[in-house]
Amino acid sequence: MKSAISLFSGAGGMDYGFEAAGFETKVAVEFDHDCCETLRKNRDFAVIERDIMKVPTAEMLEAGGLKQGDVSLLFGGPPCQPFSKAGYWARGDSKRLEDPRANTLWAYMRVVEEALPQAFVLENVSGLAFSGKDEGLQLLLERIKEINKKTKSNYQPSFKVLNAAGYGVPQIRERFFIVASREGERFNFPTPSFEDPSNDSTLVGLEPYRTAWDAIGDLPEPADEDLAMRGKWAKLLPSIPEGQNYLWHTDRGGGLPLFGWRRRYWSFLLKLAKNRPSWTIQAQPGPAIGPFHWKSRRLSARELCRIQTFPDDVEIVGSRTSVQKQIGNAVPSLLAEVVGRALAAQVFSARRSSAPKLLPLRRQPVPAAERVGTVRSEFRLLSGVHVAHPGTGRGNRSQQGVLAST
Repeated sequence: MKSAISLFSGAGGMDYGFEAAGFETKVAVEFDHDCCETLRKNRDFAVIERDIMKVPTAEMLEAGGLKQGDVSLLFGGPPCQPFSKAGYWARGDSKRLEDPRANTLWAYMRVVEEALPQAFVLENVSGLAFSGKDEGLQLLLERIKEINKKTKSNYQPSFKVLNAAGYGVPQIRERFFIVASREGERFNFPTPSFEDPSNDSTLVGLEPYRTAWDAIGDLPEPADEDLAMRGKWAKLLPSIPEGQNYLWHTDRGGGLPLFGWRRRYWSFLLKLAKNRPSWTIQAQPGPAIGPFHWKSRRLSARELCRIQTFPDDVEIVGSRTSVQKQIGNAVPSLLAEVVGRALAAQVFSARRSSAPKLLPLRRQPVPAAERVGTVRSEFRLLSGVHVAHPGTGRGNRSQQGVLAST
């Protein structure tokens, strides 16, 4: 196993993936207590439970029994809310590097400079690379040049936004990756092996996306968790078909006109479909924010872990809110494994096995969709004419930076 340092480790999504690809985490740095307890419960590597800004790189190396230059891989996903889509809506076109939360990028690159790993992988929100809004990316590229000049290394960064579903993860989730090796080998990202079967431009040789049924279809109904949906919309959810959201109950959907078209967030009353991948698992969903199970309930912790392709031996520690946050913030482990396998082959000359270890099995046949319930009388009172959203940037609150989801 090749040695690794894990930064901003969270619940360990990337750790489990790189582990499956042949890398062994020696030390993890994480600030959140519940995340640290999750890491300690599931793996035996050293965990430093402190703010990375206050942890010297020398301490990380010592804790992992490592020396500068001997680390095979440094990986992590600095939390960067200023570069998320929500960050753009909240801040407009102001410089996101001025947000103190962007300091996590500096902290990550400090460890690169001081540990000099053979390779590093930095994961982040796809917004980090948005055209015209890529201050964070440009900062990283400039820092890499500075590190090369100062340390005589030759990190040559490759970067790309990856859709997890294209690599076998049963979830639509886009994440940004930068990969670089110290000796200058240019990393080639693996090409997707899976695609949406409804795509008209079907590519030869690609499998259909793995689905929510593939991920969780074998799991029994949870008996030890309260998964009932709460709030004013709870009794409306059964009237929405699998794979639909509140748009079903608009004048352009198949239900009753209870809402205006695109007047709510996409994930409002969003329900999984057995024959499709899950939508992105949320870290801090409101009571009516999905995705919800096709049985019109919240997803269990094990179901959430499966959709994020965590190994089945992983148990998340903490309250329901903490568990949801830890899993929702994680990188799908399979996506990390796929990147790690490509890195191991290209930089470390490792032989690839036939298939990723964390790839969900295909489960056939897929059962029929659940029966759709009727709309209860209290919601029928909402039926009528509702104005559609006028378009991106034209909503009532767009001047405050909060846009209705499209």
